[in-house]
Amino acid sequence: MKTLTVDRFEGNFAICEQEGVEKLFGIDRQELPSGVREGDVLEISDEGEISVNDEKTRRRREQILARQKKMFHK
Repeated sequence: MKTLTVDRFEGNFAICEQEGVEKLFGIDRQELPSGVREGDVLEISDEGEISVNDEKTRRRREQILARQKKMFHK
């Protein structure tokens, strides 16, 4: 199973970064589950099925918010 994070959208593609790899991938929006947003954590099964991991997405957003608060509210 691969884990990707949606970095941004460009045209019909979601630009995603694979966890632990400094490489970007473009995935056609039509292949993504409905409602995918920037910052969502995606999991791609060995069969090629793409799903959003809500728990990892929530934790990632919480970590980013905590870093922002730490940086801007010293």
